Amino acid sequence: MEKTIEEDERSRIVASRASSMQWSQWQLLDSILPTGGFAHSFGLEAAVQTRLVSSPKDLETHIIHVLDNTASLLLPFVYSALKSPDIETWHKLDQLLHATLTNKVSSKASISQGSALFRVAASVFTEIPNLKMIRDAALGTKELHFHHAPIFGLICGFLGMDPETSQRAYLFITLRDVVSSATRLNLVGPMGASVMQHRIAIVAETVLERWMDREASEACQTSPLLDVVQGCHGYLFSRLFCS
Repeated sequence: MEKTIEEDERSRIVASRASSMQWSQWQLLDSILPTGGFAHSFGLEAAVQTRLVSSPKDLETHIIHVLDNTASLLLPFVYSALKSPDIETWHKLDQLLHATLTNKVSSKASISQGSALFRVAASVFTEIPNLKMIRDAALGTKELHFHHAPIFGLICGFLGMDPETSQRAYLFITLRDVVSSATRLNLVGPMGASVMQHRIAIVAETVLERWMDREASEACQTSPLLDVVQGCHGYLFSRLFCS
């Protein structure tokens, strides 16, 4: 009888911890989390000024290409980091991604968002002391750059998110931020943006199925034109976004 009571109590505690962890997982995806994502257009602003995007159809095509390129290039780093959420793996992935991102604009954006995400996560998710410990140990290290994708995967690993959900979440925040930047560039209204995001989500799921669960060594570019256009962002005469 006592053993049954102990098992019930243990199950209750485990269930309670799992429920609490879900709140943290949802907060990681909340747009209110100050990670700086809304300061970047993922090359959309440059695409508009170079006339590659000039209509709603062009916009939708551009967003799909951004998602496909994000999935092929960055999801492998998210997956590899969450599979082994430890400091050694993160160091290797951060250095590998820095060598991979030859575009200075996208590299700077990745570092900016990654640094902000790690700082916020270490301060907010205090139930995971390893986050603060790893960040504190890395501060001041010249070999590390704090790129966004490996840090996102690392945090997802510590929050107990499964690989599929974590990779879907990364594509979700990318889609959310690109659609948000399109709204602020007056390419589409708020209602139209919501409709577009919902419609593209179906395509995003197909993109996820094609690229998920790949190792960092398999990362590649699928839309080199996007990389070139985003690299032109620093030469724009007037800019609303950082990238």
